Amino acid sequence: MSVKIISDDTFESEIQNSDKLTLVDFWAEWCGPCKMLAPVIQAIAEKYQEQMVVCKIDTDKNPQSAQKSQITSIPCCILYKNGAEVHRIIGHQPQAKIEEQITPFL
Repeated sequence: MSVKIISDDTFESEIQNSDKLTLVDFWAEWCGPCKMLAPVIQAIAEKYQEQMVVCKIDTDKNPQSAQKSQITSIPCCILYKNGAEVHRIIGHQPQAKIEEQITPFL
């Protein structure tokens, strides 16, 4: 399972209608740390494909979702459960560190 690309148009439906834990990676093309985080996000998507949905949203192309989610710096990953934010991971972190933060919500 690969990472699902979402937009302002699909953001609400992806988050609200998911019965699984959802991780959303807020990123932008020009952001170096975002690019460094991309393979980590992909690896997490593959490792946890049975337990959670992993999405990416480009904050430059989708400013409404970024604004609504109060994104002040990127990369920023937000975990949603039953449509509500349960945890926020800011900045580039190693895969093990991110998994450590995700595991309690699985």
